[in-house]
Amino acid sequence: MKQKSQDKARIKDIARLAGVSIGTVDRVIHNRGEVAEKTLQRVKKILEDTNYSPNVMAQVLKSRKNYSFVSLLPDPADDNTYWKKHPLGIERALEELQPFPVKLATLTFNMQSEKDFQSKAESVIALKPDGVILAPIFKDESTTFAKKLAAEEIPLVFIDGFIENAPFLAYIGENIFRSGRVAGELLDLLTPPSRDILIVSIARNIKNVHHLEARTQGCLSYFNGNCRNLGKRITLRIPDPSSQSISKAMDGALREHPSISTVFLTGSRTYLLARYLETRGISDLQLVGYDLIEENIDLLRKGIAKFLINQRPDEQTFKAVKKLFEYLSMRKVPDKMEYLPIDIVCSENIDFYI
Repeated sequence: MKQKSQDKARIKDIARLAGVSIGTVDRVIHNRGEVAEKTLQRVKKILEDTNYSPNVMAQVLKSRKNYSFVSLLPDPADDNTYWKKHPLGIERALEELQPFPVKLATLTFNMQSEKDFQSKAESVIALKPDGVILAPIFKDESTTFAKKLAAEEIPLVFIDGFIENAPFLAYIGENIFRSGRVAGELLDLLTPPSRDILIVSIARNIKNVHHLEARTQGCLSYFNGNCRNLGKRITLRIPDPSSQSISKAMDGALREHPSISTVFLTGSRTYLLARYLETRGISDLQLVGYDLIEENIDLLRKGIAKFLINQRPDEQTFKAVKKLFEYLSMRKVPDKMEYLPIDIVCSENIDFYI
């Protein structure tokens, strides 16, 4: 009869039951040989019957191996405070791992510059870390970087998005395409059947900023099925977040498509569109966007934004650090894809998220 988990056996208990020394049990557990076949089978049977499992965390503490990680994330600029939340998850993970010698260096890159990303990626490789956490904003450059890490046998965990044909250990974040479909359903509910929907992405090179493109495609795919809305779905690419670029692009879109009723922003800068609407005195457009940053939360409370989709940024980095540590210290191979819930947040439930 197998021993209950609350009565967990220790090595000395196994040795007593098998009538052998603690050293013999240790050799069996770690497959070090030098044990007679009959004794080996007897010890293995007792290990199985008692549900024995080694105290891995104690072994890690005893080894005192130092682990050095690096995160490469977008610079949390004033106009994109979403990226200020990721370090909070890193800090929480390091606090939990405080008994263990784990260090993490944070490098950031300019979201408007592939060249800056490439430079910072080279800096990461020069540090020779044990593991890397990456937000792969730029598809081509991130793929190249991931392949260089793989060549150095450095495990990589993606957050906030992943690149399918790049080598990586794990991904933690939303299902980007399905997230876009969720936005599509929200837009379908909000928009009168005969009115148009505008889908806005703010990025210099949209085809290289793959997560925004995937959300757009997910949103559009929703309308291929049964839906209420029979109007047009118009996509708009704005090359940078400056007020001049936004005003020029939005003026043109609204002039050309006066039947637009609802606007979906595929990134976290919903508040920039709200500022534009306020400047133009437009109050009849409904907004759907991403991320619980302070400016967007204010839009929810005022009823300017109807829904925000929350990506749980701090949970992404928290889990990424833990996965790297467990993989390196315990050889625990994580699930390759860990999709976080797609949270739909409105004015009625925002207080439960902050």
